[in-house]
Amino acid sequence: MRVLGFGDNIVDRFLDRAVEYPGGNAVNVAVYAHRLGAEAEYLGVFGDDERGRFLRSSIEDAGVPTPRSVVRRGESGVSSLRVVDGERVFLGWNGGGVTVRQPIDLDDGREEYAAGFDLVHSSVYSRTETQLPRLRRHDVLVSYDLSSEAEFREPAYLDRIAPHADLVLLSCAGMDEDAAFALLDEAIARGAGLALGTRGTDGALVTDGRIRRTAPARLIPDGAGIVDTMGCGDAFLAGFLVSLHGAGWRRDRIPSGEALQAALHAGADAAHDQCFVEGAFERGRPSGEPVTANMW
Repeated sequence: MRVLGFGDNIVDRFLDRAVEYPGGNAVNVAVYAHRLGAEAEYLGVFGDDERGRFLRSSIEDAGVPTPRSVVRRGESGVSSLRVVDGERVFLGWNGGGVTVRQPIDLDDGREEYAAGFDLVHSSVYSRTETQLPRLRRHDVLVSYDLSSEAEFREPAYLDRIAPHADLVLLSCAGMDEDAAFALLDEAIARGAGLALGTRGTDGALVTDGRIRRTAPARLIPDGAGIVDTMGCGDAFLAGFLVSLHGAGWRRDRIPSGEALQAALHAGADAAHDQCFVEGAFERGRPSGEPVTANMW
């Protein structure tokens, strides 16, 4: 399987650790797919600052080439976080830097390049909405992370994304199963091929509008040494995608209920394993003095 992460990259700065790590939704899915045996590359915009160089070298060191990515003048995106009882808590970001202000497009031969992959993954943080119809011209699967913010669940936004996506992922944390399936059904009704919902420790669910499947999370026993939950949703998605493609999923081949069930379990395994990884995919470096709890 050949996977292309298409869109965002960012530096995740953990204030309590005084360590910053490479990351970004499109980056993470590519790195995790590679970790699961896929051939993966990344296509996006890097800032021309030192953090941009740090990001690019870290991604490539993780086994994900970036041959057609672009460097543009401007600062890299930075998010600030801390860890509370193993859970990563976002404190803010700088808007994503040049990666978001001048997002990647499919000009200059990049459309043909992307079409050479089996699957292209992007997200709401990548600002690639206008490029999805161009991917749809080609025989390549498209997955898209709709995250958890209400603005990305509005009908107008779903209508921009769903018709061009073979799979959309929605964070359904805090929802019961009926509410989560109602949200997934809305995405299917607006054109998505598959809708996948993750609910943290409450497990995950998926539908194609006809078949519904659920699976529990792989819970971690107390004292098992969880590091943090950074990237767990992306890891779940990568595990799901690699499993489902391996079972024969293509745009013209609807996956069976058994394949969907197996993919949910593969996603849960990948998310479980990610809990023992620092940051998104390690490769952290010092970022300054730690900020203590009473300074938040």
